[in-house]
Amino acid sequence: MIKLFSKPGACSTADHIALNWAGLPYEAKIVTASQMKEPEFLALNPAGSVPVLVDGDFVLTQNAAIMGYISDSAPAAGLTGDGSKQQRANAMRWLAYVNSDVHPAFKPIFNPANYLPDAAQADAVKAAARANVQRVYQFAEKQLDGRDWLAGFRSVADPYLYITLRWAVAVHVDMTSSPNLLAFMRRMEADSGVEQALAAEHLKPMAPAA
Repeated sequence: MIKLFSKPGACSTADHIALNWAGLPYEAKIVTASQMKEPEFLALNPAGSVPVLVDGDFVLTQNAAIMGYISDSAPAAGLTGDGSKQQRANAMRWLAYVNSDVHPAFKPIFNPANYLPDAAQADAVKAAARANVQRVYQFAEKQLDGRDWLAGFRSVADPYLYITLRWAVAVHVDMTSSPNLLAFMRRMEADSGVEQALAAEHLKPMAPAA
């Protein structure tokens, strides 16, 4: 059985949602930041980070790779489309966007000292990063105009986008100019697979009211 190591609210929660959507049997192993630095966990991932997926003797890290593995393990769930190379490519395109553009845009907010060691400038770093997050999100905002899902169908990109939107709410990114993203966030939180993952990780919905 697949085991997923996840820290509540981290990008690993997106994989947790994807496993529910895929309908695969799995065990969720919820870990804390301190547990991720212990020898047992570091033996699985020396980087000391989540997600980590274990399937028998196979150990996989990196969110985008894990999403692909989940999708390939349950092709009938259609998490990379209808089986055509075009739909798979489109799903992976939007997964790559979240992984490579959206997720890194939050790093200066979470750890401003990594970008400017002067603690007095931390607020300025965060403010600039929030503005950049808003800019990067506009690609998804436009894509979701008239669509329920990033790729045009439910895919592995959607849970990852949703988790970043939780971060945006938590760190006070102004989302008033992104009604499509906020509507997407509310739809996700009404989804049973999302609800199950949030409950298992003791997380609450975060979407602002319409």
